[in-house]
Amino acid sequence: MSGNNSATLPAATVLSPLAGVWWGLLGVVAFSFTVPFTRVAVEALHPVFIGAGRAVVAAILAVIALAATRARLPQGAQWGRLVVVAGGVVLGFPLLTSFAMTSVPASHGAVVIGILPAATAVAVVLRTRERPPVSFWIFAALGAVAAVVFAALSSGGFGHLTWADLLLFGAVVAAAVGYAEGGLLSRELGAWQTVSWALVVAAPVTVTVSAVSVAMAPPAASAVHWLAFAYLAVVSMYLGFFAWYRGLAIGPMAQVSQIQLVQPVLTLVWATLLLGESLGWATILGAVAVIVFAALSVRTRLRGSL
Repeated sequence: MSGNNSATLPAATVLSPLAGVWWGLLGVVAFSFTVPFTRVAVEALHPVFIGAGRAVVAAILAVIALAATRARLPQGAQWGRLVVVAGGVVLGFPLLTSFAMTSVPASHGAVVIGILPAATAVAVVLRTRERPPVSFWIFAALGAVAAVVFAALSSGGFGHLTWADLLLFGAVVAAAVGYAEGGLLSRELGAWQTVSWALVVAAPVTVTVSAVSVAMAPPAASAVHWLAFAYLAVVSMYLGFFAWYRGLAIGPMAQVSQIQLVQPVLTLVWATLLLGESLGWATILGAVAVIVFAALSVRTRLRGSL
């Protein structure tokens, strides 16, 4: 079908790294609300229901979109790769962050999630043949360090690792693997098709887990909590991936992944505006450092791609 064939990026688009950056940035902006809204949702809803239930809602939207466009079925090994994507971004990251947010503030969550760009770049290099120049790795590493330092300072520092920190580290690994595999698969299936099929693949698990969670603890929350859940389901779990996977598909993937360095900056801004968490000068200076190093890493990779 012609509509399905157009979902796969043509060669000319793949060679346009600046387009990948902008699409990636749009996805990051969408994802930057995830931690604050998860923090809001867990005040009234069980973390298992949030982590699995949001994927169920997104899966319903995915089925509607796939049916309406008559999207072609994935073929052969693509199904196995979709399982990897589903395990990382549909199951792993949402469930782990939901549990972590029950005991730590949104700003603390940004501390660990700030290393996600570096983790994604490592996953990309391990999964693909992309080999960014040394200067890219230097700036990417500095950006990751700056992100962790400024987020840690804004939340009072780590002190010591807690179970919530370990859950967040696990969420980072899960997301990095899911981002890398999803970005590659988006070059074959299309961006929104990849996340849609991943949601469908995970649906038997997410529906079962959600049903058990509802049976054990029927959800009861205010409109604010349900609105936060709705954002997590519709945007964080679905629409945000339209832009993010398209950006990774256009690539270069290692370069586009560094746009995530802006995410902890935005997350702390939203945590301040929406949750009333403090935003001091250390956070502002750290945000500037993160953006500068992200820009340098992007610029370095762009030069290497031209």
